This record gives sequence, C-alpha cells and structure tokens, in this order.
Amino acid sequence: MALILGIESSCDETAAAVVRDGCEVLSNVVATQHELHERYSGVVPEIASRAHLERILPVIKDCLDEASIRLDDVDAIAVGHEPGLIGSLLVGLGAAKALAWSTGLPLIGVNHVWAHLWSPCLEKHSIEFPALGLVASGGHTAIYLLESPTRMQVIGSTIDDAIGEAFDKAATILEAGYPGGPAIEALATVGDPEAMKLPVARLGETLDFSFSGLKTALLYGVRGRPEGRGRNVTYPRSISDLQQSQRADAAASFQKAAVTAIVRNLRRALERHEVRTLLAGGGVTANTSLRRGLVEVATAHSIELRLAEPAYCVDNAAMIAGLGDALHADGIRHGMDLAAAARVAH
Repeated sequence: MALILGIESSCDETAAAVVRDGCEVLSNVVATQHELHERYSGVVPEIASRAHLERILPVIKDCLDEASIRLDDVDAIAVGHEPGLIGSLLVGLGAAKALAWSTGLPLIGVNHVWAHLWSPCLEKHSIEFPALGLVASGGHTAIYLLESPTRMQVIGSTIDDAIGEAFDKAATILEAGYPGGPAIEALATVGDPEAMKLPVARLGETLDFSFSGLKTALLYGVRGRPEGRGRNVTYPRSISDLQQSQRADAAASFQKAAVTAIVRNLRRALERHEVRTLLAGGGVTANTSLRRGLVEVATAHSIELRLAEPAYCVDNAAMIAGLGDALHADGIRHGMDLAAAARVAH
C-alpha cells in the first residue's frame, strides 16, 4: 500500500495531505485565504501566490506531523500542476520538485480537475466503473465519462462562466458576502425559488452549460434594465431598494436555475451513456440543493451516487494524493521538467 504526499496550490488554498492506498486519509491540512480576498469579492492572483509562498512549507510540515510520519516514509510526491492560477501553481510545484529532488522520491503531476473526481473515494471504498463524473467548482463545470480513475473524456462543459464563478457574481449583485456559494445558499434558505423567473440555458443537443445569461438576468431582475452606454450606463434601481425578503427570493431563484441546469444535463447524459456510478466533486457540490438534485438523478437511473464529503469538496491535497496513488500504480512518473499550466484541454 503506497503512502502518497499530496500538495495543492492551484488557487487560494494552500494544502498538503498524506493518503494511504488512495483512500485512507492520514492527514489533510488546508490554509485558506478567504480573509485576504474578501474585500475584492474574488481571488486576486498576486495576493494568492504571495500567500502560498508564506504558507507552503509550514502546511507540508503540519501535514507530515499530523500523519505521524517523516518524509522518508513517503513513496511518492503528487502535486497539482494544472489547471489553475499560474503563479499559485508554481509555488506548489516548486515545493514538490524540491522535495522530490532532495529525497529521490518519484514526482507525479496531477490534473486538479480530474482530482475532484477522485474526492468521492476518500475515506470510502473504491469506485465502480464506468462512471459519469461531474465537476462543479469556482473555476470549472464539466461532465466526464470515465473508464477508470485515469482514463476519461469530457462530454460537456461550460462555454463561459463556471457555476462557482456565477455564484460569486450573484453574491456580488445581491451584496450577500464572500465566498459567494455559501453566501447565496444561506440567503436562499429563506427565499422563494419561484419568485423570479430566470433562464436555464440549453445549448442545442450538447451537454454544455452557459451561466453568463443567468447572471445577467439576475442583475436586470434586481436593478432593472440598464439605460445609456459605456461609462454612462445607469440602472433604475439599486440593491438597497430591495427588502431582505426580496434579496432572499432572488438568491433562491438563482440557485434553483443554476442547479436545474446541472441536473438537466446529467439526466440527458445518463440517457445516452450506460454507467454504474455517478461521481460528483468540486466546491459547488457542497451545496445542499445540488446534492439533493444529484440524489434524485441517481435514484431515477438506479445507479450508485458517490458524493465527496463536504471537507473534500473544496480544493484540498487529499484528492491530489488519492489520484496520485492511482497514477503511481499505473507507473506514471514525471521529471524536473514538469510544467505548470493555467489551462489545459479537458
């Protein structure tokens, strides 16, 4: 049974974890940066990379201490090297390369998005394939068809905003707080999801998503249609004109439309592909309404649903180590020329 050290720094979470045999999490340390980015209502790349530099080595040390092991006990070092914020990725990748070079341990590059599809396996039994996989996060929204943990193809993705990005923008429009996902969900709990009629985009017969129109419809619903052009654009209303109950209704209506888009495309995908399991990972899969919708989809199609535990929905290094274990078992190794990539083909 391999012992893998995972390192993750693709966005604004500095994380390290030790995982045994792909699923047994011995430690999972995450240093968040929410307090640094809250005033900007979004992640500022330069601030994120500087914070990673300060936190990466203490987080790795804490991870090893929590697992009660030494670096010499590890069988390989897995690191998320794509996709993500390039400055942030370089910090984690540099640390992983330094550790691998100094110890002679194998270095394994891991696709961050694919790792989200491993997260439902953490602290649970192995997954049955073939499977349909959903990644719903701040930077990514895609549906995958998986033959195995390391062999998959994308069959649907967003053509504009990721669903998590749309939640963040909705939270900005409604002045609900940051991070946007939890803020919108909290506000929506006391709102009427039928109060505001918002669009759910359908892009022909594809399984692709579009959330930019939904965001714009929410903006117009809250502030009215804009008048003028360029810098002279004005709106008939402001968010301060809405009562708290109206803001809650808008949040609930937005959440319903966003979840409906995900659930509808998953239903269509399951009508086209025969699978044994539905996997779901990424920060937005912590949303209660989405999780409920995924249960309904899996039940209707009589397949097993594997959801990541809430602690593993957000960016973390345990999922990097877990998928790293599968790659390690396949004999995958990378050299010191392993590069970081902000974007990659699915």
